[in-house]
Amino acid sequence: MELVTRSVDEFNQVSQLIADGLNNCAIARITGVPRETVRDWCRNPPRSLAGESPSGSPCGRLHEFDALPEGAYAYLLGMYLGDGWISRDRRSWRLRIACDAKYPAIIERCRQAIDAVMPGQMASAVKRKGNCVDVSLYSQHWPCLLPQHGPGRKHNRRIVLQPWQQAIVDNEAEEFVLGLLHSDGCRVVANDRGVMSTRYHFSNRSEDIHGLFTAALDLLEIPWRRSSRYIVSIYRKAATERLDEFVGPKDSAVPLSSVHYAA
Repeated sequence: MELVTRSVDEFNQVSQLIADGLNNCAIARITGVPRETVRDWCRNPPRSLAGESPSGSPCGRLHEFDALPEGAYAYLLGMYLGDGWISRDRRSWRLRIACDAKYPAIIERCRQAIDAVMPGQMASAVKRKGNCVDVSLYSQHWPCLLPQHGPGRKHNRRIVLQPWQQAIVDNEAEEFVLGLLHSDGCRVVANDRGVMSTRYHFSNRSEDIHGLFTAALDLLEIPWRRSSRYIVSIYRKAATERLDEFVGPKDSAVPLSSVHYAA
């Protein structure tokens, strides 16, 4: 699905013609905006457009975020909040997600998610020193798509989702949790007095990101506990079995093209 961008002038022109009483077909002919888009704006103006000005969009365009592929975006958001960052190049912005080279399935899944969010482009995967692989893509739109971007480390600034992001996370909570666990989480099989038991741990220094992770677990009705200041643990058998339905071991991550959602 294409990342749809519209200028503020287009939206303002359509809004004025709607207020003037023109029908959707006439507005589409005058403005060149598809009739279906005019109809949608008339019924329910996109959250990303209503009431915004050109200065509110870092790339100078306004996006129809409702058109994003929700599963891929929720996963990418989780990966970004864990091990991602955005940096400014001379002409563009670069999103980088740091992945462990030991898990090529996660590297490929991350790359697929970026490609799905930015169709027509291809993310790269470049190995750095040590065991780290950067999955990255240049685009003018990253500060718009990931507005949690800002100076300094994430745990030193507020991390709050925009309403349109929260709607996607609510719809695709499994993918969001999966992205967070693939970036800052682990799955271990422990020997508990002779009984092998599965446990999941999520470690992050940001209290806000902890809150987003645990809120998604609550939505999925997966119990958790705070085992330390920076770690959330999931250890009850029913809870880990539920996570195993869509997370599982990192070395066998389900490809983005083969996602299944548990009932």
